Formats: sequence, structure tokens, C-alpha cells
Amino acid sequence: ATDATNASRTMLYDIRKGEWDDDMLRLFNVPASILPEVRDTAAEFGVSASEHLGAAVPIRALIGDQQSALIGQACVAPGMVKATYGTGGFLLLNTGETPTPSGNRLLTTVAYQWRGLRAYALEGSIFSAGATVQWLRDGLNIIAKAAEAGELAAASDRAQSVYCVPAFAGLGAPHWNSEARALLSGITRGTTRNEIARAALESVGYQTRDLVEAMRSDWGGAIDVIRADGGMAASDWTMQFLADILAVPVDRPKGLESTAQGAAFAAGWQAGLYPGPESFAEKRRKDRLFTPLMDGATRERLYRGWQEAVRRAL
Repeated sequence: ATDATNASRTMLYDIRKGEWDDDMLRLFNVPASILPEVRDTAAEFGVSASEHLGAAVPIRALIGDQQSALIGQACVAPGMVKATYGTGGFLLLNTGETPTPSGNRLLTTVAYQWRGLRAYALEGSIFSAGATVQWLRDGLNIIAKAAEAGELAAASDRAQSVYCVPAFAGLGAPHWNSEARALLSGITRGTTRNEIARAALESVGYQTRDLVEAMRSDWGGAIDVIRADGGMAASDWTMQFLADILAVPVDRPKGLESTAQGAAFAAGWQAGLYPGPESFAEKRRKDRLFTPLMDGATRERLYRGWQEAVRRAL
């Protein structure tokens, strides 16, 4: 057995009908007999073998990792958005019970399935988020640990318009260009590691705005807040810039491992620990809300510079 979120990632599952697609099975020559039964995200999936955990523990949820982070952030209502920043970055916008096709090269996917009812999401992926900070540390050797990047960025010369487009392996949504390559632009004789570190952290905010702009266009509604998690969310400097460049508050929880939290929420609901998904918000603990502080003219000037840098990378 599997669940609807995992089935939706196989290219073989009709996410609208909620069943394996005969045309796709024929196209890929996959016999239907080898495919698992598709169940709800919160459902009974058997028990673990006792030798692994010391007991036959019931398995009561199964979910894809980014969808699990969506639930872990209690984004269970249409219009709610979560952003997870690990090595890469992933934004999911809950669009409710109707799948929203994207005109901006985002992915339409199953967000979760409760009691046979599916909710959908728009998803955009960033190839390089935390990986860019790792490059500062391991490639350029200008920091010894990730936390130092924010300290350098805070000490940088804001008058220098240095941009980092981290297309080390191409650019993800909404560009989807595997041939693009990373670049640093705007460097002058006065540029130091401070400005390079700032540009690396800002690239996460700029890439997120690219996705948010695409989501707003596809969704047609307002995005009131971004709920951020993952390792990079620990950086106050990065989260503040994210709020500034998006002109949207960024809500960071105390626990940054929202993927694990989401699976636990789903299993807990199936086990009867929670009355329903709406109760997940009661268990989510907020750490800090970052509100936009940047003026609009500065925000748009910086973003235009980013768009020009991306054009050069492409």
C-alpha cells in the first residue's frame, strides 16, 4: 500500500480521479498488478516487524516529505504556504479540494488525502538554498560554520549591489533550466567576503520571491504569511530578508523539522490523539514572526537587479 501523495509522484497516478492512469501505465509498460493500493495519508498501513522497534508498532500515516512539512506547519487551509529550506528549498501552497493548473511552470500535486477527500497544492522547488552556504564554507572557505554567513551579511556594505545566482546545477522553478550556471555579479574592488556572504543568503529570498510571484499568478489569491522551516530558517538575517523582499510576514516555528512533525500529526489523528487536522495548529509552537521592514522602492530595485542577474545566468 501507499498513500495519495506518494502515488502522485510516480507519473502513473491520475491526481484528479484518484486512481492509477491506464494510459500512463500503457505508455510506460507498467503492469497494474505490481502497483500498490492507494490509501489516505492517515490510514492503517499495518505494523512494523517487532525486531526493528521492539514491538509491533502500528503504522498509521504515510506521506511525501514536502507534503508532510505542509501538515507539520499546520497549513491545512487553502491559501496557506510553507517554505522548507534545506540543501534545496521547497514552497507548497495549499489550494484546497480543486487542483490548480499552473501557467508558470509550477507543479500541481496532491497535498494530502483525508477520509477519501484530496487536497491539492502548487509546488515550486529551489535547487540551491543551504547548498549555497555550504559552498561558502567548503568551496570558498570564507566561513567556518554556516551561522557565520549571517554575521558577515550583517556587516556588509549595503551600497554594493552584489548578486549570487546559485545555479550550480541549473535553476529550478519557474525557470527549469539545467544549462544555467552560477554567477556572482556586481563585484567591485571594494567587494569583500561580507558582500559575497550577503549575496548568497539573499539568493534564497530572491528565488523564493520568484516562486511566490508564480503562485500568486496561478492561485489568484493573496498570500498573507509564509511559514518557514528547515535548517536555513534558523538564520534570523535570512528570515528577515525573506520577509523584506516578499513584503510578507515570515512565521518560524520553534521546531524546524516540520517534515517529521507532519507525519506525527497525521499518525496522531489516525490514532485518535487529535480530533481533526484543524487541531494541528494548537500543537504548532511559534518561535518568531519576521515582519517586512524594507521600503517598497528599495525592494523593487533590489528585485530588478536579481532579475537581471538571472537573465545573465540563463
